[in-house]
Amino acid sequence: MDRPRAERVMDQALAFIDMAGHRTDVPLSPSRKVDPGWHAFILHSHEYADFCHRRFGAFLHHNPLKGQRLRDGVAIKRTVRAIEEMGYVVDHELWGTAAECNAPSCCGDGDGC
Repeated sequence: MDRPRAERVMDQALAFIDMAGHRTDVPLSPSRKVDPGWHAFILHSHEYADFCHRRFGAFLHHNPLKGQRLRDGVAIKRTVRAIEEMGYVVDHELWGTAAECNAPSCCGDGDGC
């Protein structure tokens, strides 16, 4: 991944993490293109823990759900809407919600976008 794309992914991962730490009332999910940014941040465990404690007062765990698939079009749309409601700018190409996408191949699950 080149640096400009990595920066876009991290930007969206940080927006997702911040929103997810404040919106624990509904099931939300990062897209496949954004999730690697969350993984990269978690690997810097001290910095990630500090970020979480400063923003939410607790550690935000990454809990992939087995069985139930959250990376469907509905969950991604709900997540994008929640991020926008917090005032973040959404990079729709990374969320599979760009106008040129064709569902279902481009809902965050496939290689469609």
